[in-house]
Amino acid sequence: MFLPKYPDNPTPPPAHTHAPASAEPAPVRRSLPSLSIDNKTIATVIVGGVVLTALLAAVAVTAISVAVAAVVLRSLLREQHRR
Repeated sequence: MFLPKYPDNPTPPPAHTHAPASAEPAPVRRSLPSLSIDNKTIATVIVGGVVLTALLAAVAVTAISVAVAAVVLRSLLREQHRR
């Protein structure tokens, strides 16, 4: 009753076909100059990443503490105006 009905014939072939490759030679790819990466470079990148992550965390903590201080001061000023 609820079973799907499958078509009797397989799916038709695609309507478009790829054109054969031309006889032109492929363009020559120039290789990039080799970079020498030593241990000092890796250590510098890691230390830089750690420093930037620490700075980002410090900015986030500062923003949260300023937001909490603003909420506390707002509630204190609101209480003072109600009296």
